[in-house]
Amino acid sequence: MKKLSTERLETQFADFKPRLNAVEATEEANRCINCFDAPCIKACPTGIDIPKFIRRIGAGHVEGAAKTILDSNVFGLSCAECCPVELLCEGGCVYNKLNHKPITIGKLQRFAIEHAYDHGIEFYKAGKPSGRKVALVGAGAASFAAAHELRLHGHETTIFEKSELAGGLNTNGIAPYKMRADTSLREIERIMNLGVQVKYGMELGRNLTVDELLTSHDAVFLGLGLGPDSRLDVAGVDKNPRVLGAVDFIARMKLAPKAELAWLKDVHVALVVGGGNTALDACRELRGLGVKHVVVSYRRGEEDMSGYKHEFKWARQEGVDFWFGTLPTAFEATGNTQKVTLTRTKVDAQGKVALGTEKMTLDTQLVLVATGQAKLESLLSKTPGLKFEKGKLVVDAKTGRTGNAKIFAGGDLANGGMEVVNAVAEGKRAARAIHEGFTHG
Repeated sequence: MKKLSTERLETQFADFKPRLNAVEATEEANRCINCFDAPCIKACPTGIDIPKFIRRIGAGHVEGAAKTILDSNVFGLSCAECCPVELLCEGGCVYNKLNHKPITIGKLQRFAIEHAYDHGIEFYKAGKPSGRKVALVGAGAASFAAAHELRLHGHETTIFEKSELAGGLNTNGIAPYKMRADTSLREIERIMNLGVQVKYGMELGRNLTVDELLTSHDAVFLGLGLGPDSRLDVAGVDKNPRVLGAVDFIARMKLAPKAELAWLKDVHVALVVGGGNTALDACRELRGLGVKHVVVSYRRGEEDMSGYKHEFKWARQEGVDFWFGTLPTAFEATGNTQKVTLTRTKVDAQGKVALGTEKMTLDTQLVLVATGQAKLESLLSKTPGLKFEKGKLVVDAKTGRTGNAKIFAGGDLANGGMEVVNAVAEGKRAARAIHEGFTHG
């Protein structure tokens, strides 16, 4: 696996949710009232026994707390840092109904797991070799969660990854003020220590096929995620080198040496196009990198944004401008500056967006497009048994099995783009179904 540069732009970001020390963690843990029918557990896609691990922290048994978490979610550290806990576990905390601050579950989870990692505590070992082989495509959270579960049962696992780094969006896509790439790789290294093999530079449609994997393995798990950034179909955009996909830009900012992005120091005005969580991450990152004026253009209204409301609130507090009801309609490049023409939009009674007549211009040095990512249907739709609906691979909700009995899937390819914790839950679910098939099939 390729080594990370020690000189990366992401390292200049402060931790948005600083870690707790032992005293703070104990005090916070002792606030928990240990609900009998804990809604926080129901709100967690991986079903972590949250009251149990919090009790263990309060009692000083931090190692046991970490194991409670990891037994349910082997990506407990990254989920502690990047999960939208405001909507999941902490959003379900009963203290919200009592008008009290909810338990900071994410911070307590991070405290417990970092304690175990910092002390080199290993909880798992591979099972006795079963003679079964599973191929996993895409080295993201879904595949690694599946591989971890499969290794516990002794099944041989090989992950095929097109890039030179493992981790998928955990490594290259999460905003650095939430989690840095080296945290992701630290977590993945522990899983690989169970004997999970990763083959880099292997890409479906280029030097790898599903048929080949089916021939040489007993089962295949597809955890490819989503494709490249969507592009704007706007006049002049193809002639402009400073119009970039937001996901691609975030990856470069997190992984590339600082020297490769030295030109960012000359960016004073930036435009982000889109209204989802990627757009909100991108605009906050640009502000964190020192861009003085960051504008987000979204074709609909504030109430229609798919991005999380708490992220939107933080972006505004950090000085990001939001131009709702606007859409870029032309680009004109002069040197490193782009004159972007934005047109006011109108939304009809059926919710369709149409262009109005009012226009405005913005001179920028960088435009990031965060209007979605391409689906991978064309790459897989010819494989017998695989079916897509609205760009998502159809799988059985309980097992992750596709229409092909040997092919399973999880993560963004199957759910369309959800959280890390969802990918982990789906990878583990599929692994258990694969193991069950080996045992009773």
